[in-house]
Amino acid sequence: MIEPIIVVTNNPMCREKLADKYKIDFINGTTVDVLERVRDYIHGKHILLTHPLVSGIKPNEIPYRTIIITKRVGNTVDIKSLNYIERGILTTEKFLKNHGISHWSKKILDDFSLIDYDLVKYNL
Repeated sequence: MIEPIIVVTNNPMCREKLADKYKIDFINGTTVDVLERVRDYIHGKHILLTHPLVSGIKPNEIPYRTIIITKRVGNTVDIKSLNYIERGILTTEKFLKNHGISHWSKKILDDFSLIDYDLVKYNL
């Protein structure tokens, strides 16, 4: 990334591996909590830099979500960013309502943590 960023995540691996280079807003909560925090930032005139639903993994299957936004604020709310995050929230909530939350073993959770981290580190 060329400009300063904020990494919003509920993934402990991302917090651990990225904290020395980037501002981390660690959310001790669900993927929906992460998406809603990002929406709050967008309302505060930050801009979304990564898609909120990156990967082919269904939103109810992976318990981690990491999203990158600008550290600087703009002059107005970025409508494109707001639309992306709102659709991401609606899609995630729909999957959770229709399919429930998947329950995984510690090993699989560790794998999902690594997948989420890998998806983000290639955008940095």
